[in-house]
Amino acid sequence: MFLIVQNDPNCPAGMLNQVLEEARVPYRTVCAFAGDPIPDPSGLTAAVVLGGEMGAHDTERHPHLARVIAFMREAVAAGLPLLGICLGGQLLSHACGGTVSSPSPHGEHGIHHVDLNAAGAADPLFAGVGNPFVTFQLHNDSFTTPPGATLLASSPACPAQTFRLPGRIYGVQFHPEVDRSIVDLWDGFFSPRAEHLSGFIAAEETFNAASRTILANFVSLSLSPAQP
Repeated sequence: MFLIVQNDPNCPAGMLNQVLEEARVPYRTVCAFAGDPIPDPSGLTAAVVLGGEMGAHDTERHPHLARVIAFMREAVAAGLPLLGICLGGQLLSHACGGTVSSPSPHGEHGIHHVDLNAAGAADPLFAGVGNPFVTFQLHNDSFTTPPGATLLASSPACPAQTFRLPGRIYGVQFHPEVDRSIVDLWDGFFSPRAEHLSGFIAAEETFNAASRTILANFVSLSLSPAQP
């Protein structure tokens, strides 16, 4: 079973659901924020941990984060294919010994370009993706590459955009899952209202091409036999 862990009611899986359905991959969404139990990694084929407005260290205000961190540590130890998106990537970095800065000088909002380094350009997560590629960003916090991980991508404002741990375990700072409805929802949480949606729509075609490819690549990797 492919698992989606949702940390925030306003941060759904968006395009990821479409990619899984098109690939005919059975999946289940666990609403960790609502207290749903998180399955043992041993019974899963892969997992994606989504974003949220909270910070990786906000376990007192959001106790479910402690359970998500524990799950991610178990998943890494078990070699489960895992993708952490934005907060999910920050939680993965934290769980594996990296540093999450909150707030960070590397925050980004809206459409931005991300640059692959040599390792990223050769990584199967980014097969068929241009360099640089278009992303949607909405983060005030940022992560470092944890010990034992390989940095794959960066942006002018944020030096750590993607890392890979041994196996098929990735953390990304950007949001490949968002669509118009999600960006519109998030704009409404700013006062005054943010205007990220117009920029998103202007870049939507190139954003969708890169983001769908990245998500589909992860799904394909998660279903392929583990490499020695």
